[in-house]
Amino acid sequence: MRVDDHLQRSNRGPVISFELSRPKSEEAAANLDKALVNLKAMDPDYVSVTFGAGGSTRDGSIQLVDKLKNQFGFEVVAYIAGVGLAPGQLSEVLDRYRDLHIETMFVIRGDAPTWEDTYEPHPEALSHASDMIAFIRDRYDFCLGAAGYPEGHQESESRALDIDYLKLKVDNGARYIVAQYFYDNSYFFDFLDRCRAAGITVPVIPGIMPIYTVKLMENLARICGVTIVDEIRQGLAKLPPDDKQAVATFGQELAVRQCRDLLQRGVAGLHFYTMNRANSVMAVLEALRAEGLC
Repeated sequence: MRVDDHLQRSNRGPVISFELSRPKSEEAAANLDKALVNLKAMDPDYVSVTFGAGGSTRDGSIQLVDKLKNQFGFEVVAYIAGVGLAPGQLSEVLDRYRDLHIETMFVIRGDAPTWEDTYEPHPEALSHASDMIAFIRDRYDFCLGAAGYPEGHQESESRALDIDYLKLKVDNGARYIVAQYFYDNSYFFDFLDRCRAAGITVPVIPGIMPIYTVKLMENLARICGVTIVDEIRQGLAKLPPDDKQAVATFGQELAVRQCRDLLQRGVAGLHFYTMNRANSVMAVLEALRAEGLC
């Protein structure tokens, strides 16, 4: 399954995809299996599987890709995060995905493992996602995806420079872009305008992160550099303290409003960061489908 082929179709509506990650415990694995049954019923076009810092989850990620594809019947996109990995190590991972008949790779630089005090990247490691994209393009026939950052990558000197780097990813072979999540659609459409002005013409898919819990929202926003807008702060402040279901419902309703606006303004798809959960994504998609939007 090549994502670029899906995005070129015009008769089936927006491309819907879910992001998943390797569970870190037996309990988490059991919970993921339950979530997968429900997510499968949502009939996404594909799911993507993350790849841990420094290749730390490479075996588990590959096993999850295999399971999703061959046990659950999903179309699967595999992440590759190459920070610190030698070209030979990259090729080893890519060969394994090719052998599983994976046709699309989502290419990110990734972050170095923060839990290893003695971590040293391989001296021949590629430094940027754009370098990895060119490396893969020259050696494999994968469709390649790249990440974009509506509010700017946290390490970038400016949003303008961030767009320059994104343009380089596309020039080196990226066929589509998935945007980091955001809580105000104006961030996405401003980003899209800047992409088009820079000559980036490939499809740009917005990332959607429903609010699952307040703690998770705060932690992820800090890590990802995402603004928690006043509408959210004020809305959450009106909810009963410690009412998890009320928070989840608030998050679902917010995501429906976001997605409705995005779809009505012509985005090519929606990419949901599931956090290995199903209920919120199901509620959002059911609402959108009831309105005939996807």
